[in-house]
Formats: sequence, C-alpha cells, structure tokens
Amino acid sequence: MTYGHGLIVGKFYPPHAGHHALIDAAAAACDRLTVVVAPSRRESIPLEPRLSWLREAHGNVTFVGVYDDHPIDYADPQVWDLHMAVFRAAAGTDRVDAVFSSEAYGVELARRFHAVPVIVDLDRTAVPVSGTAIRADPVAHWNSLGPGARGWLAKRVIVVGAESTGTTTMARALARHFRLRGGVWAGTRWVPEYGRELTERKLAALRRRRPDATVFDVTWDRDDFATVATEQNAAEDAAARAGSPVLFGDTDAFATTIWEERYLGSTSPAVRAQVRPPDLYLLTDDVGVPFDDDGLRDGESIRPWMTGRFRSELAAQGVPHHVLTGGYAQRLRAAVSATDAVLARGWQFATPLRPAVDSALNNVGP
Repeated sequence: MTYGHGLIVGKFYPPHAGHHALIDAAAAACDRLTVVVAPSRRESIPLEPRLSWLREAHGNVTFVGVYDDHPIDYADPQVWDLHMAVFRAAAGTDRVDAVFSSEAYGVELARRFHAVPVIVDLDRTAVPVSGTAIRADPVAHWNSLGPGARGWLAKRVIVVGAESTGTTTMARALARHFRLRGGVWAGTRWVPEYGRELTERKLAALRRRRPDATVFDVTWDRDDFATVATEQNAAEDAAARAGSPVLFGDTDAFATTIWEERYLGSTSPAVRAQVRPPDLYLLTDDVGVPFDDDGLRDGESIRPWMTGRFRSELAAQGVPHHVLTGGYAQRLRAAVSATDAVLARGWQFATPLRPAVDSALNNVGP
C-alpha cells in the first residue's frame, strides 16, 4: 500500500541498521517521508551529528531535528499532549497519512496524528539490534552502525614524538596488531602523517627549480601548518568512519602545534583551533632510538628538545598519555596495553529519558 505523507519519530541514539531499515521501508511505502529526530538534551550524542548521519544515508527523506525534554509516561494523556506539541511543530502542518514505528507506542502515536499505524519489525527479528543494545556494547554491534556513527564513536589513539623516534612504525604496528585479532577488529586502520607528505611535495617542487636543494631549503609559513592540521584531521575522520572501534594516527593537529613552534617560533590560533584531544596519546621517547636521516629530517640534535616539548605540553593539558621507552618490542607491548585499557573503559552514554512507571509500552529500546 502507498501512503501520501509518512512520519517517523525517534531518538536515533545512535542511528543504527534497524533505524535505517525502518526508514527505507517507510520511504518505499510513501510519496514523501518526514523523520523527526527528537532526543532529550541529556543524551551524549548531539542532535546535529545524528541529523547529518541520517541525511547522508537517506537522501530522499526530510529530516527535522528538535529537542524533546518532556518526561515520558505513555499512560498519561497530558504528557502525551506535551510530546505531540513538539512532534506536530516539527512535522509541519501537512496531513500525516501513516506513522511508521518499530515501537509499541507507534500505535498511539499514529492515533494522535489521525494516521494509519504501520509497525515494522517490532520483535527485532529482521534486524536484531536496538539503541539500548548498542549503547551497552558498541563493539558487539559495530557492524550495525553507519559510517558517521562509527567515526564519532571510534576510540582514537595518536602516536606523537620527535623525528625518527618510531611514530610511523608504532602506528602501523598497532593497527596490524589489532587487525590480527580478527572479527570487528579486522578493519583497524592507521593514519599516516600528512606533514611528511607535504614536505616531500614541497621539496620535489623546489628541486624542479634547484636540483641540489635539500630539506633545509624548504620554507614553511602559517598557512602551511594550518593546512597540515586540516588535512590530518580530515584523513583521521575518513579513516575512523571506515574502520574498527579503534583508530591509530601518526601525529595530529596537536603535534602540528609543536612543529609550528619549532619552525616559526610560536603556534598560531588557526592551528590551535583544530586540536582535538584523542582518547590516548602515545609519546615515543627519543632515548635509545637510532637516528635515521632519510633526507627529510632536521637532524638528531633537535630530538631531545622536541621530546621535552611533547612531554611538557601533554602534562600541561592533562590529556591521557603514555610515554613509550625501551626497545621496539617493549614499546609495542606497552602501547597495546595502554590501548586495551582505553577500550576496557568503554563508552559512556548518558541514560536517555525513561518512563517512571513500567508498562507494556515502556519496554522498548529506541
């Protein structure tokens, strides 16, 4: 059966495969579909990202976001009236012909819109997942999340350090270690250092004019460092959307602030504004690591100063971090252990608004 205007109302905390299946089913059965995303402000995931992720997945659907902080009591008509005022304002003035839902309260919601109730997969047999289950264990349900939610939830572990102290080696090794665990971890990724790529390009361009140019002839300005921070963040976000519950990075915008200070004497607001604290920093100590001059590095003498700056800045910011010392095997073991500790702490979601009194309608997990 085809309906004119269909409506879905939900929290989408976070959007998952069950939500997407519901939206697809409704969109296929309606000339047009409006989805009202109505979380409470107490929830951990902001409204705008949810809307963005849903719009990305369903280009032919109208999504409207609104906060709904009213209490939940499916047995109280006055409480229903409060919610309906929010939903009607968000849905617009056009007639609603059908209300689609995977929740028991969908029947009453449809009645109040004077619409046909269409209940889809109420028992979660077609898509056995719920927002409650995902919030309790995101790793177990990782494959039920879309790219946007994955990118937002992925734990980010960033390796920083002076030149030739093994940041690239460590980031790559960590990604490989977790990929070998299999299952959901098989998609674990790492993000290379964009600053090195830009250095290579700048040096190659310079050598086309001056074949004898070296890395010491390459010049840097404020815009270069802002570009490095922007591109590093973009690459990190893209990898997080496509990867596992943990992502490793070789440097980030914070590291860029240290390099900008090294070359230009200070850090600019444009770069500082792009710093995003990860879940964990791993700092590679320079002590005991042979210097490998690959033609793109400043020199061994600068490494102790850089390591010191990273140490002091990380301590001052209070960002979770672990200093990697000793040989390669010791460093990798410590890095894996520190990452596992981050993962063991899990994800903290604020509890959504719940009915104060249990009833048949209350046992739902949007």
